[in-house]
Amino acid sequence: MKTIKIGLFGKTKKVEVMIDDFLDHISEGGRQFKKYATTFVETGLTDKCVEQVEQMRRLEQEGNRLRQLIETQLYTKMLIPDSRGDVLSLLEDLNFLLGLTEDIFLALIVEKPVFGNAYKADFKLLVSSAVKTMESAVMASRAFFRNIDAARKHLEHVGLHEEESDQISTRLKRSIFSSELTLNEKMHLRYFVDKIDNLADEAEGVGDWLAIYSIKRVL
Repeated sequence: MKTIKIGLFGKTKKVEVMIDDFLDHISEGGRQFKKYATTFVETGLTDKCVEQVEQMRRLEQEGNRLRQLIETQLYTKMLIPDSRGDVLSLLEDLNFLLGLTEDIFLALIVEKPVFGNAYKADFKLLVSSAVKTMESAVMASRAFFRNIDAARKHLEHVGLHEEESDQISTRLKRSIFSSELTLNEKMHLRYFVDKIDNLADEAEGVGDWLAIYSIKRVL
C-alpha cells in the first residue's frame, strides 16, 4: 500500500483554510461543552446556563454555515471529484457532533437533573472522556486533509477514549441502580449517562468512517 503525505487539496489553500476554520469550531464546541456541562454537574442550574446554551447554538450555526460554504466550493470549483462525497459526509458527521453537544447541554438545563455527590466525579469524568473522543476524531480529520499518515495514531485514540467512556458509563449505571434513589431518579440519571456516552459513540462512528475514507485514498 502506498503512502500519501501530501494534503488532500494540494495548492488549493482557500478550501483548506475554510476546513481548518470549520474544525476549529468543532473543537471549540467540545471545549465549551466540557466546561459548561462539568460546571452544571457540580452546581446545577445557574443564571449563566441560558447564555451558555445560546453560545453553543451560535457556534453550531456557524459550523453549519462553514460546512455549506465548503460544499459550495467543492462543487462550483470541481475540486477532488474522487473524494468529494467522502469529505462532505465527514463534514456533516462532524457538524452533527457539534449539534449533539448543544442538544445534551440544552437537555441538562431544561430537565435539571440532580447529581448527588456520589456520582459527580464520574459524571465529570464521563463528560471529559466523551469530549476527548470527539477531539481525537477532529484531530484525525485534520490529519486526513493534511498528512494522512498521521491520522492512524489519532484514530487509535478515538477508540481508546470511547472504550474509557463505556467503562465509566457502566460503572456509573451500576452505582446508580444499586443506590437507594427512587426508580424515577435512577432512570433520569441513567438517561443522561446514556446521552453523554452517546457523544463518544458518535465520535467513534466518525472515526470508523474516517478509517474507511483514509484507506480509499491510499489505494
